[in-house]
Amino acid sequence: MCYLIIIFVVLNIFIMSPFIAFTKSEAWTGMVKKTKKVFRWFLILLILFLGGFIYWKYFYIYSEGYRAGLLQKFSNKGTFIKTYEGEMILSSVASTKDVALASEKFQFTLINKTLIRQFDTLQGMNVIVHYKQMNGAVFWRGDSKYLVDSVKVRR
Repeated sequence: MCYLIIIFVVLNIFIMSPFIAFTKSEAWTGMVKKTKKVFRWFLILLILFLGGFIYWKYFYIYSEGYRAGLLQKFSNKGTFIKTYEGEMILSSVASTKDVALASEKFQFTLINKTLIRQFDTLQGMNVIVHYKQMNGAVFWRGDSKYLVDSVKVRR
């Protein structure tokens, strides 16, 4: 019993002593500060990378040009967000009766809403459209990576 009292007193002296402080070491706080700094830089670089990738994927214009062909279909599509989608037949070889022998479909989204009536009346006609090709499609802009902003009747 006497030994327990002595051990208790000795431990009490060392634990409660003002000379021995149980604080975090300077090495530990330096390590924590460096880790936080590295983590902050990692988050900043990750956010910048993601922002750049999203811009490149959905808003960067990859290609811009004109396509000519027969406007086959033009419709208002979508479950929650309605967009105007169209389809043209691009003929590479035509016969003497003005029928396309070798053809390719060009699907696009109309971004200039003032041209809706004009596209409705041009179905079945040969047209030339100006388009911008993006790297990806976002849901509020339609299903296609090709965004059409103007149209002319081909003569």
